[in-house]
Amino acid sequence: MSIGWVIFIIVLVLGIILSNILLLKQSAKMKVPDHVLKAIKEKQDKEQIEIDSKKKPK
Repeated sequence: MSIGWVIFIIVLVLGIILSNILLLKQSAKMKVPDHVLKAIKEKQDKEQIEIDSKKKPK
């Protein structure tokens, strides 16, 4: 394999890694809609009720 291909592969891999890091940074700034937060909260409450009901002896 020639040195040109090695350099090309290294640059390609670094480009992919850097683009993924930048995408993660940008997506961390996004705001979650209220209806999604409400659905998550309801699901967590439902799961907690199920866990609590399994812990209680019958």
